[in-house]
Amino acid sequence: MQQTRCRPNILVSGTPGCGKSTTCELLQRHLPDYQYFNISDFAREHNCYDGYDEARKSHIVDEDRLLDELEPLLRRGGAIVDWHVNDIFPERLIDLVVVLRCDNAILHDRLQKRGYHSSKIEENIDAEIMGVVLQDALDSYVREIVVELQSDDTEQMQQNVDRIAAWEANWVSEHPDGVSNALQQHAGSDASSSEADSDGVSDAGDSDGDGDGDSTQDN
Repeated sequence: MQQTRCRPNILVSGTPGCGKSTTCELLQRHLPDYQYFNISDFAREHNCYDGYDEARKSHIVDEDRLLDELEPLLRRGGAIVDWHVNDIFPERLIDLVVVLRCDNAILHDRLQKRGYHSSKIEENIDAEIMGVVLQDALDSYVREIVVELQSDDTEQMQQNVDRIAAWEANWVSEHPDGVSNALQQHAGSDASSSEADSDGVSDAGDSDGDGDGDSTQDN
């Protein structure tokens, strides 16, 4: 089992419709050696399901099976992970958590164009208003690696990708021997210049603040 990784793992999260897939696809163009995991697709391809939610018309992801399949890949490093759920991944294997935010009116239009039922649109907008995804990230990872970025249009998405790519270059420079896959990876007392707030990507505490694989709707 691989003990160290020489490239960071980047988790891109956010309420459905905030632009995760577009951001990840743009980011992979900047980082072509990285592997992109759309978790909704990954769960379907590896049959990581534990039933079907009739009310939401979507599969329920078996998180244990999902992690059994995904963890060996994350231990290699160099992963871009795309999912609206962010609190199931082992903290020791995640180096940056990007939470995308979106203006409510823009988010409504995006979800409506996807054909979401009005109740699903309302559910997701309520989640965005309450900052559910951001709070999950802050509850699950040390604050230093959680960043909140506005994602209302393609210009902002490109700016976000540029900032994440700059962070990645700095992380690699700061960790020439890689990092351990052990639990102590993100000890708060070991904060370094490669963390999210040190090279142009502000952490969530300083911020001004997308076929679905589980029971929360996302495309």
